This record gives sequence, C-alpha cells and structure tokens, in this order.
Amino acid sequence: MDQTRTNPATAVVGLQWGDEGKGKIVDLLASDHDAVVRYNGGANAGHSVVVGGERYSLHLVPSGILYPGVKAVIGNGVVVDPEQLLKELDTLSERGVDTSGLVVSDRAHVVMPYHKHEDQVREDELRRAQEGGARAGSTVLQPGQIGTTKRGIGPAYADKAQRASAIRMGDLLRPDVLRGKVELACVFKNALLRGLNGSGAHAFDPGAETDRLLTLGERLGPMITDTVYLLHEMLGDGKRVLFEGGNATLLDVDHGTYPFVTSSVCSALGIGPGTGVPPQRIGRILGVSKVYCTRVGAGPMPTELDDAIGERIRERGREYGTTTGRPRRCGWLDLVALRYAAMVNGATGLVLTMLDVLAGFDEIKVCVGYRLTDGSDTDRFIPDGHALAGATPVYESLPGFEEDISGVRTRAELPPNAARLVAYIEERVGLPAEVISVGPDREQTIRG
Repeated sequence: MDQTRTNPATAVVGLQWGDEGKGKIVDLLASDHDAVVRYNGGANAGHSVVVGGERYSLHLVPSGILYPGVKAVIGNGVVVDPEQLLKELDTLSERGVDTSGLVVSDRAHVVMPYHKHEDQVREDELRRAQEGGARAGSTVLQPGQIGTTKRGIGPAYADKAQRASAIRMGDLLRPDVLRGKVELACVFKNALLRGLNGSGAHAFDPGAETDRLLTLGERLGPMITDTVYLLHEMLGDGKRVLFEGGNATLLDVDHGTYPFVTSSVCSALGIGPGTGVPPQRIGRILGVSKVYCTRVGAGPMPTELDDAIGERIRERGREYGTTTGRPRRCGWLDLVALRYAAMVNGATGLVLTMLDVLAGFDEIKVCVGYRLTDGSDTDRFIPDGHALAGATPVYESLPGFEEDISGVRTRAELPPNAARLVAYIEERVGLPAEVISVGPDREQTIRG
C-alpha cells in the first residue's frame, strides 16, 4: 500500500475555548513538515509564537511562516481580510521573516469593511434588545451577549452561504467580475445597515470599494492560487502537511457551546471542506489543551474562578487575548469538556500546555462531572450554551507542586506531583501526552 496516500498529514487542533497554545505547537512541528495550512476562521484567531524570547503574533498567516522553505497555505475555508493580511506580512518582513512561501486560496472569501460594520451594528442591536427585553432577575444567558471580535467574520461567512454577492480572493484578479459583485453587495449591505441602524448608517461606495480591492489584488496576486490542487500534488509527492486549526473545538459552530461560538468549523472535521483534503489523508491529530481552562467573551464555562485563584492563574499565565487584548476568564481544568473535544476530533494524542503556570499551588482541582439543575450528575459534555449554563462542576483534587519547571526538558525531570497530574489527565482522556509545554518559548518543551 502507498503510505503517502494513507497518513502523511498531521493536524493540530484546540480542545478548549481557544488560546491553548496551538501556535507554539504548530511552530514546533513545522520544521518536520513541508507545508502548514490554515483551514478555518479569519483574523479573529490569534496565535502567539515565542522564539529566542521574541514574540510573534499571527492572525491570518499560518504559524509555520517562521521556517524558511516551509510553505504557508491559507485554505479556502478561511475568510481573509486583505488589508489585515498585508499588514501582517509587512510586519513580519520588517522583522526579517521571509514571507515568500505564503499562498492564499483563490476560493477563500473576502472580509469587507461592510462586514465589519455589520458585525458592530448587529452586536449593538443585540445588546440593546437584551437590555430592553430581559426579565428582571433573569439568569438565562441572552443571545445579545455573544460578544464577537467585530472583525466581520460572521457576516462574511453568512455572505458565503448566501452566495449572490460574496467575493472570493480570486475575484481580486478579475476586475469586471469584481466590480459587478461589489456593486450588488453594496446595494444589499447599504439597505441592510439602514434597516438595522436607521438613516444615519454609513453608505459604502461600490466604486471606491472596487478600486481598493483591485489595489490590494495587485500586491496579493502572486500569492493567490488553487490551493486544493497544490495540496493534493504535495501529498501525492509524499510531502508532509501540517493543518493548523484556528479558534478551538468548544467554539465550533456545530459542536461548540452554541450560540456562544465562532462562525466556522474549528475542529479537525473542518479540514476537509476547508482545504479540499479528505480526512483519510490525516494520520495524526494532536489535540492541544491547557492544564487549566480559559475563555474570552460570553458563554458558559463551568469551572470559571471569579476569585483570587482565577486572578492568580490569569497573571501567571499572561492570559490576555492575542487578537483583542481582553483578559481571559480562568478556571480549573474541565475534563468533561476535554474528553468530548478529543472524541469529536478523533484525537490521536494530547499536547498539554501551561503546566508551569500551576507551580506553587498547594491543591489542583479537576472537573470530572457536572451536577445539573435537577440534582442529577453527568459525565457528558453539554454542547448547548443555555443548558450548560445550569451545570456546576464536580471536582477531584490532586496535590500541587512548588518547583519551577520552566527548565525541565524530559518527563523524568518533572516533580512527582506535576508528573502525577499529567498521568491523571492521560488516564482520564485515554490518550498519551505527546508534547508538554513548560513555558512560552519554543525550547521550553518536553517531547515524547
């Protein structure tokens, strides 16, 4: 059997609500691959990579860009803000990073200024509707609390599904096609925004928007290509491909805590539609999880700690959003959610990050089940934002560890209680921890 047709690819996916450290892991593995591929999301995803103490923040560009010779591929499932992409590339170039290996799918959809404006207006209207309609004393989470990053991601995906006026990256190279699509889109969007926000809504000029896109297309043109054929050709030649998930499984539009999710398929299930590469080509799926939980924005998080312990985790873990700068909500590890996410992704191994952050805690708690509002217990995750809001965590406690482990490079060097925590997670999830991160830098890693 031709092994290059069965399992030549690896995927790295987040198993929590994002910010697990996927960027570091993709960067760590990129040197062993020929291409790194983003398959979902947009500039709302933020991956941080630290190399030699120098931090790089990536939003649209795949994390493998820091390795010369490794192709960085933005797949068709990504929604691309062209201005943000060029800004990111210029910043990397100014820092001496070779960006010539980046390619962008001609089928990737474009995030337009009217998408971002619509995102803002919708969020404002949802908030006002919630404030005006919420029952006094109600504890039910309202849809107005979703809290997007206002990067236009949801409206861009909505236009992709509605089709008629959606703009794809390949259209930036076809002036006549582009002009017609932008004119139609501006008719729709200007009418929509007037309806949402009244007569004072901003009106988008189709001529100006078309000219702006054509100018961007002049720079981006050499990067725009059919990435589906490119990836299949690479796989057919026995090349090694690494898929990089943006956002994370519990934010997946189908399998996350809906409606408090993002607008794309963030799990490994999104690789097929997001790149054109079928799932049987992927032989290794690494699920990334912190040894505690974090979340940004609204939505349920059963183990959230709104106390000194949560604040201590936040400060030790530098838990502030790469994209938004917002402080992240912090809490103990939720094994119920972790097992669910590993199951949905078909994970073959775990990557455990931020183990160093828990140094100094006398006691470490882990959620092993939920107690529901009717008094019953369950060990199944509830992928519904409203239902999960009524669940409280059932904890088990493990002894903490005092030692600084940021210099540890093998599992044998871990303090006994740190090693016990890792083994406990492995046993509960049923997967081996193939990588353990003990600090932000590329070198602060235990492999194997």
